[in-house]
Amino acid sequence: MTAFVLVPGAGGQAWYWHRVVPLLRGLGHDAVAVELPAADDTAGLAQYADAIVAAAGDRDDVVLVAQSMGGMSAPLACDRLPVSAIVLVNAMIPVPGETPGDYWANTGQDAARRALDVREGRGPDAEFDLLVHFFHDVPADVTAEAMRHEPAQSGTPFGEPWPLDAWPDVPTRVLSGREDRLFPLEYQTRLARERLGLPAEPIPGGHLGALSRPDDLVAHLTARAGAPARPRS
Repeated sequence: MTAFVLVPGAGGQAWYWHRVVPLLRGLGHDAVAVELPAADDTAGLAQYADAIVAAAGDRDDVVLVAQSMGGMSAPLACDRLPVSAIVLVNAMIPVPGETPGDYWANTGQDAARRALDVREGRGPDAEFDLLVHFFHDVPADVTAEAMRHEPAQSGTPFGEPWPLDAWPDVPTRVLSGREDRLFPLEYQTRLARERLGLPAEPIPGGHLGALSRPDDLVAHLTARAGAPARPRS
């Protein structure tokens, strides 16, 4: 039995994974969704890692699944848990010393997002809209519930340099949504290659795949066709 420890992105809500957890458990796996202290201005990346470790408890054979900004904090827990794999889902892939705040300019995210907007007929200079860039493929009832759960996100971790010297020596997979409008597939593919030396595996759905396409996401999380690759050192 695999223990999936599910790390959310900005906002830090365990609720983000509420459609995924029962599917994993229904397949005989263990699954726990992490609640991060995202609204706490005294909490930074170290405290996020503490929350991940606390949520994992004494579980063995842990697969850390990191969504979006969760890619900044999940690797920090690897030296404190029996992690067998990291799975990044539309996730940020940091390099040593990079702050989450600098990540966007360093990686060319805005240019990638604007180029995709132009290709798909959206105005690249329009004001950012959660419904357009995040919830475009999420069912209406789930979107309505998400709006009732609108999270807060402190700016504290965005100013903190990523503290590791290198990506953990843990088998890693990169899952990238084909319809992601925030982190376009081509952008994610480039970063996975440049920063980890790994391929990105395209999956159905946009940035919030756990809400829009939970069945597809779970199928990819549980696929064992081949062993996850180790990132280059």
